[in-house]
Amino acid sequence: MRATMWTSIAVVVLGAERPSDADRIARIERGLNLPELMKRHSIPGISVAVIEDFKPVWAKGYGVTEKGGSVQVTTQTVFLAGSISKPVAAIGALSLVERGRLSLAEDVNAKLKTWKVPENEYTARQRVTLASILDHTAGFVGGDFYPGYQVAGPFPSLLQILNGQKPANTAPVRLGFVPGTKWRYSGAG
Repeated sequence: MRATMWTSIAVVVLGAERPSDADRIARIERGLNLPELMKRHSIPGISVAVIEDFKPVWAKGYGVTEKGGSVQVTTQTVFLAGSISKPVAAIGALSLVERGRLSLAEDVNAKLKTWKVPENEYTARQRVTLASILDHTAGFVGGDFYPGYQVAGPFPSLLQILNGQKPANTAPVRLGFVPGTKWRYSGAG
């Protein structure tokens, strides 16, 4: 039998004790009101993770993996990340801008290595910039919705996705209007 020694540390912030993890989780759960949100939006299951100081503090699954199903969502359930990846990518890109590695105003093709925004009549008038990608004014069409892939695969490479080549299940990423002339939500961006 292996013995485990536990150490208890009280953290004091501005003279107040830090609430227990259970209290914090309960407060977040009440604030989110997940049962009501899930019911209102017909969502059978959801996973929530809380990150603090760049580390996951806790995670929990709620509901089931599919409508009418009985398999419970857990912290190990795989979900399609979808558009939640956009703010993460934006933060990464802006961090590179802040460090001088990227520019918001430069033609992105100057930095892209394995794929370039295809030249056409729209790029002849205005180049695609990081700023236009981040604010959905780059002019991208195709790849508006990414349905994801089965866990068993096959998985396309990023280049196959951008070019719309099998096993990708989306159209190629192309420009459909002059960058900077209008706003259009872009999964491709």
